[in-house]
Amino acid sequence: MSDKKQIYKPRPVSGFPEWLPEVRLVEQQWLDHIRKVFESYGYASIETPAVEELNVIQAKGGANDSGGGADVDKEVYVLERLHKEDGDKEARLALHFDQTVPLARYVAQHFNELTFPFKRYQMQKVWRGERPQAGRFREFYQCDIDVINPENLPLHFDAEMPAIIWEILAALPGMQNEKIQLRISNRKIVMGFIDALGIFSPAQKANVIRLIDKRDKLSKEDFESLIVKAVQESSARVPQASIDVFKKFFVMADSLKTETIKGQLEALRHPAALKNVNDNKTYQEGLEELAFVIENLSHLPKGAIIADLSIVRGLDYYTGTVYETVFVDDPGYGSICSGGRYDDLAGNYINKHLPGVGISIGFSRLFDRLRQQNKLPVGKVSPTDILVTLMDENLRPDAAKKAKELRDKGFNVEMFHKGGNPKKQFEYAEKKGIPFVFIPKQDAPGVWEVKNMATREQKPEQEWLKEKTRAA
Repeated sequence: MSDKKQIYKPRPVSGFPEWLPEVRLVEQQWLDHIRKVFESYGYASIETPAVEELNVIQAKGGANDSGGGADVDKEVYVLERLHKEDGDKEARLALHFDQTVPLARYVAQHFNELTFPFKRYQMQKVWRGERPQAGRFREFYQCDIDVINPENLPLHFDAEMPAIIWEILAALPGMQNEKIQLRISNRKIVMGFIDALGIFSPAQKANVIRLIDKRDKLSKEDFESLIVKAVQESSARVPQASIDVFKKFFVMADSLKTETIKGQLEALRHPAALKNVNDNKTYQEGLEELAFVIENLSHLPKGAIIADLSIVRGLDYYTGTVYETVFVDDPGYGSICSGGRYDDLAGNYINKHLPGVGISIGFSRLFDRLRQQNKLPVGKVSPTDILVTLMDENLRPDAAKKAKELRDKGFNVEMFHKGGNPKKQFEYAEKKGIPFVFIPKQDAPGVWEVKNMATREQKPEQEWLKEKTRAA
């Protein structure tokens, strides 16, 4: 009988990414940067449990910031113990599939303790049971901001969201050479336009909205063909007139994309004449609100934002402003940040009217794209600033004292784990990307020199500290 130990060879779990230390270090830099910008606008951090009651998730259901309507039952991971106790017939808990449902539950539960407008950010992992593919994971980070207020939420918050996103994306390590664009619309425009035509049943309206939301993914010919088919199926007595109005609407929509901010504002405030449409109250409200948001983003660089009337985002979740963010040179990759305004955040959990607006960064999706393209500033394996060498085990107390002194000055410091062999200690620092090495001076107890691993220059500790102080 063999006593050989059986080994299970581990393998990656599809859709659940994990990074080597040098990549994780950049990921943490991204999270720190995003957190800093969120807080600079006054958003407070909350963290909700990884699990929610299944009834809470199913009560909200519907669309989410991944785009379109989410079939919750297909996406949610239900939580069960491997060995259930007698009487456990069904699971009560599930991993949250976005951060909107937890926020809605959180606000309802803590309503009397919160200060409104409630401005919160959340940077957590979420879980979705979808097929893993490029840019799609089963476990991933989302970075969300939302602001909500009872009864009424000022429209200027709708402009604050994309301003924050632009500030974040423009300064993320590795994103400096990426061209991004925030595409903004207002759902009232499309809803009012469709209502004004007066030819569609509720079910047909939903299909047309879904079709418009996919416009950028279809060829012009295919899109027009599907619109014609939808109009003809509506049993309109004058289908050609309705088709012509559709074509004029999208001519106007396309012209907005090529205009300057000033031109976009002019077009929104004096829209092209569309029969039976311009008098629709919802349509006009949407145009006015979109113009307000665009005007309040005019300080952003040229081309950073455009009004894109084909953005709808889902079927019934968003009610006003909607956002999508794309790579200009790779629009087919899809949206990397999205969101919008909603009328009733927590209506399923509390008898309060709580309108809000929010936007979500698809963090892992964005991060992995740059990782695969080798655009992340990956270098250091460790956050260590200084390695304190240990030339002899007898000198360990001195080395530990020096390491503490340096940590007290704000440096990240490692002490080498084993005394002797200076060559191995320098190799260790080089492999981990540690920029400076402290070396005890021979025949001078308590005196240290500092080696710059990039330049190989070596100088006394006090001289090095003075330089670092001046640089800071």
